Amino acid sequence: MSTTTPTSVAETGRAGTGTAPATPGSADRSAAEIADLARSVTGSALLDDTAWRRYLHGLPGVDKVGADGRAAALGTRSIKTTSKAWALDTIIRMVDLTTLEGADTPGKVRALAAKAVRPEPADPTCPSAAAVCVYNDLVPVAVEALAGTGVKVAAVSTAFPSGRASRAVRLADTRDAVEAGADEIDMVIDRGAFLSGRYSQVYEDIVAVREECRANGHHAHLKVILETGELATYDNVRRASWLAMLAGADFIKTSTGKVSPAATLPVTIVMLEAVRDFRALTGVPIGVKPAGGIRTSKDAIKYLVAVNETAGGDWLDPDWFRFGASSLLNDVLMQRNKLATGAYWGPDYVTVD
Repeated sequence: MSTTTPTSVAETGRAGTGTAPATPGSADRSAAEIADLARSVTGSALLDDTAWRRYLHGLPGVDKVGADGRAAALGTRSIKTTSKAWALDTIIRMVDLTTLEGADTPGKVRALAAKAVRPEPADPTCPSAAAVCVYNDLVPVAVEALAGTGVKVAAVSTAFPSGRASRAVRLADTRDAVEAGADEIDMVIDRGAFLSGRYSQVYEDIVAVREECRANGHHAHLKVILETGELATYDNVRRASWLAMLAGADFIKTSTGKVSPAATLPVTIVMLEAVRDFRALTGVPIGVKPAGGIRTSKDAIKYLVAVNETAGGDWLDPDWFRFGASSLLNDVLMQRNKLATGAYWGPDYVTVD
């Protein structure tokens, strides 16, 4: 599996100046800085489909056999008891506890928020989850329930999960969530545009949504969902990752959870390589969020191992790595209790989300 990093901006500088560009944290970059960096990295003053195609299709290809083999090898690693206790608490701190069903109610969101704040009410040492992720109309309920807790409110946006709407509609969707108090926006890319080579449209969509996240004094972080199950190849996953990062994404996310396959370890490793190489190239760290289908502690720990060995220990933090999940937290709580007491809880000891 290729891990070659493109030519470093630190080596070439902007517009051949020979000096490294100033690259503040992703959340603080202006639209102009993002566009400037994209032009520098692609080597093109005009960010049209031709320039994007030349750059994205020039990225190193992904060896599918190598990627699958590496994921299988990482999945065999064993973790000792002390490290496992740390891993379980870290997973809890990384969970975006999610409910995205048509039957969602304010009461369900309040219950989910309470669980995110105190996953194990009888154990004050149990950490809180990272965020609660809901549809736009339930953002005010989540904001009220989580006020002062430190748990973030994430909202899915841009005509989630399909992304099949005009840009004006998708921007209005984002604006609605941000003005309602969402701390984070999970947007979906237009996969049809990406797969048909309309890369500049996808880039401009992300840039425009990011601007809505920062409009009128707001500062919502942007997670860009690639829907990797529809991208078909690891090469497309790598290309979509770079396109999203160059458009200013704070996180790149595998899936909506509505398409199969959702998150897989090989796909996540490809994305982790992308954020590692992007930071080496630009100095800007970007987060990664696998979502959908991660249901057990054993599986989640494999992802932590992959994070550490692919991107590095800096990403073992909720600021840079998240799990989009609903049932995962229950299994982690049961495993956590097993370590503490030596006995397994039954499923009826945890809440059903």
